[in-house]
Amino acid sequence: MSLSQLDSTSNTKELLRPSTPPGLPPANATRIAPSFLSFGVVLRLPGRSAMEPRVFKFGTRYEDMYKSLAATDEDEAFFTQNGVLGLCRRGAAVKAGPQRWQDTSNSDVTKHDVVIAFEERIYDAVVDDLQTREPTEDFEAIHVVCLDTKDNPHEAKVQGRVALELCWLLEITAKRVGKEGLVAEIPEILDAFQNERLKHTPIKVLHQLCYL
Repeated sequence: MSLSQLDSTSNTKELLRPSTPPGLPPANATRIAPSFLSFGVVLRLPGRSAMEPRVFKFGTRYEDMYKSLAATDEDEAFFTQNGVLGLCRRGAAVKAGPQRWQDTSNSDVTKHDVVIAFEERIYDAVVDDLQTREPTEDFEAIHVVCLDTKDNPHEAKVQGRVALELCWLLEITAKRVGKEGLVAEIPEILDAFQNERLKHTPIKVLHQLCYL
């Protein structure tokens, strides 16, 4: 069943998770282990107007969010059309529910070599958070990158693929030169990636090297 068929299904309130999107990593890339974290007090999803977002507490399962958003046929049609039910499906494919960056321990944060934010204010908040945490003994480098993205399903899908390609590129580079080599090479890598892959947007890729 295709995603378009899933989105047109309105006679069931079951959360149907999408299959893995097409496309394979480069031959010399190993498996990337991503985490998907949010930053804020509550999770706000687009509602019927800018003044009427649908608000959920962190810890709410995607399945419960989906049932709430699709409680009536009218709601299901609306939130299918604006892409929010699709967001719930994609989220449910990788974890039970949204997680907050601020609730993540230092030991879990330092498992990540690269953090990608899709909004500049989130990028700034993550950098500020990393710079105010108590440093760990290993004091590892963490690269924070911003791929600023318009908040709509189409742009999210496009930039999601761009982010995946960037992760593959950085992973391959780290495999070749090591973590210390990546620190030296990442500015040039991001400049080249901006010029070659992000011709569709005037937005500049932002990067901040942090240590924790």
